[in-house]
Amino acid sequence: MTKNAGQVIVDALETYGVDRIFCVPGESFLPVLDALQDSSIETILARHEGGAAIMAEADGKMTHRPGVALVTRGPGATNASSGVHIAQQDSTPMILLIGQVARDMNGRDAFQEVDYHKYFGDMVKQVFEIHDANSTPRIMAEAWQIALSGRPGPVVISLPEDMLYEPVDQPSVLPLSSPAMDARSIDHALDKLAEMLSSANHPVVIAGGPCWSDEAIADLEKLAVMADVPVAVSFRRQRLMNSLSLAYAGDVGLGCNPALLSRIKESDLVVLIGGRMSEIPSQSYELFAIPKPQMPFVHIHRDTKEIGRVYTPTLGIVGHEDMVIAGLLKRLTPVHETPRITAAHASYQDWTAPLDYQPGEVNMSKVVAWLREHLPDHAIMTNGAGNYAVWLHRFYHFRHPSSQLSPTSGSMGYGIPAAVAASLRYPDRPVVAFAGDGCFQMTMQELATAQQFGAKPIVLVVDNGMYGTIRMHQERHFPGRGKLTGLINPDFCGIGEAMGALTFRVERDADFPDAMTAALASGRMAVIHLVIDPESITPSMSLSQIRAKAEADHKAKS
Repeated sequence: MTKNAGQVIVDALETYGVDRIFCVPGESFLPVLDALQDSSIETILARHEGGAAIMAEADGKMTHRPGVALVTRGPGATNASSGVHIAQQDSTPMILLIGQVARDMNGRDAFQEVDYHKYFGDMVKQVFEIHDANSTPRIMAEAWQIALSGRPGPVVISLPEDMLYEPVDQPSVLPLSSPAMDARSIDHALDKLAEMLSSANHPVVIAGGPCWSDEAIADLEKLAVMADVPVAVSFRRQRLMNSLSLAYAGDVGLGCNPALLSRIKESDLVVLIGGRMSEIPSQSYELFAIPKPQMPFVHIHRDTKEIGRVYTPTLGIVGHEDMVIAGLLKRLTPVHETPRITAAHASYQDWTAPLDYQPGEVNMSKVVAWLREHLPDHAIMTNGAGNYAVWLHRFYHFRHPSSQLSPTSGSMGYGIPAAVAASLRYPDRPVVAFAGDGCFQMTMQELATAQQFGAKPIVLVVDNGMYGTIRMHQERHFPGRGKLTGLINPDFCGIGEAMGALTFRVERDADFPDAMTAALASGRMAVIHLVIDPESITPSMSLSQIRAKAEADHKAKS
């Protein structure tokens, strides 16, 4: 049977296990749209290409296979680049299919033409443009494997409009190869690491990175308890460790527990597994000396290019977390007492106790504490970027390997599209999206996508009437000059109602439990508008306190 390139692309997606793609349709890829109509793949029509790309990225996080977005050329591609950047920084496997001008128009600055090789550059692992329809099966297989190999990430496939109509001589989908991993190749390194862990007096493990299996996460907890080694997680990777585990020491991110930072700085062995320790978890690259950290430092990563890229390790191991942790479990002897993890976890528990006082009538630490006490372990929490997320990450207890969707890239607008993708992937699980008032307005249109396709996220709009993070930085550097960050906001409940959501307005934290309980019981999409005092800018300092400290510091310097 003769098939055109558009049909072969959809065949490849089906063969590689794709059951859902996220799309804003365009006339530049009509053969793909036509093939999707007869496909087993569900096509979710987003309202904005940035939303579609974020949904695909979130789906890739959840499935550990490339999330797929399909967008049109030019403005569609540039809109989608926000989600592509998230996938790159978060090391999430992703495929972005983009329409392109016809081949005979290429290079003429035709309508909506973009050179995707130049535009995406180092933001993606590779850009393909299919010039010959017969190369479609090969390119689809190659792109899929590149997205998953080494450090996972996004791959772009450009689809010239005229090429998609052409027949493919051999339309059979090419099988994917699975590179074998030879455990023997790291035996010596694991022997050495086991010896280092056994002899260290104050070791710390930091877990990070993407695509961990549930087995590796469970084994890491076993290893930590067995060897009495506290485990911290990297920025927005709380899903890698049950927060209630005796071995959990907390997260190394924004607003980090000072006691945890001291524990890491004073350790005599740091083992970084799966992660990269980029700017945020490394506390602006000041936690460890560069290039050689001040203590014995072991870096375990699945991509050889990441070993030694920033930090020169005492020992570097290229391998997947599953293999490394399983190998250590066989090599280490269980200890009889666990004073190190007991102390580290007690410090974490103290740090995450709800605060007695916050400015205003809504104390976000108490809101999040209610959620952690009443939501099931498998509830999924999403967020975008903003100071409001600090309360979620400090005070919530993440207890399930798939309980978190957060952008380590710090992208605003992430929470709502990610929550739509999560609710579609897990329709029987509660999905709660945190969004600041500015964050919400960047992707609130995707509530219409949720309504159309049956997603039921509960969105908490944390409203302080400003771009709070930027205002905080203004006060730190230019105290008293906090203009150009204030927001005059629309009626968030009215917007939610227009999108088909159940809505609540909460002006006191005491009213939150009733609103959230009703939202959970409704079985519907919901928007809960939380009115926050602008002074309540961080858990540790109010806006006025930040300003006063900055003024005192400036005065002392002058």
